[in-house]
Amino acid sequence: DKHLRAQSKRKPAKKTKKAVVFFEVEILDAKTKDKLCFLDKVEPNATIGEIKSMFHKSREYLVLFVSDPQWYPARQSIRLDPKGKSLKDEDVLQHLPVGTTATFYFRDLGAQISWVTVFLTEYTGPLVIYLLFYFRVPFIYPPKYDFTTSKHWVVHLACMCHSFHYVKRLLETLFVHRFSHGTMPLRNIFKNCTYYWGFAAWMAYYINHPLYTPPIYGEQQIRIALIIFLFCQIGNFSIHIALRNLRPPGSKTRKIPYPTKNPFTWIFLLVSCPNYTYELGSWLGFTLMTQCLPVAFFTLVGFIQMTVWAKGKHRSYLKEFRDYPPLRSPILPFIL
Repeated sequence: DKHLRAQSKRKPAKKTKKAVVFFEVEILDAKTKDKLCFLDKVEPNATIGEIKSMFHKSREYLVLFVSDPQWYPARQSIRLDPKGKSLKDEDVLQHLPVGTTATFYFRDLGAQISWVTVFLTEYTGPLVIYLLFYFRVPFIYPPKYDFTTSKHWVVHLACMCHSFHYVKRLLETLFVHRFSHGTMPLRNIFKNCTYYWGFAAWMAYYINHPLYTPPIYGEQQIRIALIIFLFCQIGNFSIHIALRNLRPPGSKTRKIPYPTKNPFTWIFLLVSCPNYTYELGSWLGFTLMTQCLPVAFFTLVGFIQMTVWAKGKHRSYLKEFRDYPPLRSPILPFIL
């Protein structure tokens, strides 16, 4: 009994804590293979995003002594191989195929700018530029036409539709879209603005020209075109709302988009990127409404670009989700 009582009085043995194995991270220049940074005692559950922040902080003091660019996290591309793909910010160090001394390769993505800023800039331009041609401000058409208005009602309707489209895009940028990537290269804003602003000026010049002639089939053609345009604008907005609801605020979570109770989203049964499908439909309607060659060319170029984007997203869905619906096409049901 005494022996049992003595055992019961003994304190339970303390559980030994597992020693945390810290990582050493070496970051090399992907081009020159020069060592840019060495991080000691990095926790195994650190993400690539956190490593980027550590790398940035370790380089900050160098700016005082040498000519060194500010490699803030959004500007960094961290890879396992010099020519490999960039790692995602949410990738965890201990889950990557590296040892306790990890070597990564760095590439400078160049100066970055937020997606919101890019969208607001590239969409505000067409809205303003088109209105300049619509009101026929001086130095665009011959002086006798300054601040005159067109006698064709389709010209005024086209202006309302064009303005509605870009106001919608601006509002969606501010209140609807949730971006998986916060920034893009600064140089892209010049390319994007040249595309949107240039085409807006080209289209507006001919649609609002004093010698513009209405579509061949008159009011019937214009009314049908207006219905197509408005239908597709509502559809495009519906898809953007559905996509927004898939991603919680501040998250980069990706899910398979499915139709909702909104009939405009039922096209998800057949298409991976119906927002592009509806966008194409809107510009086809606008082309039919104005019967203007520059508009048709803009629609064609836009269709080619959106097809490239849609195919890329479709491949990404197939790669990421094994149960992705097999009947879906990238942009056009059963065709493309």
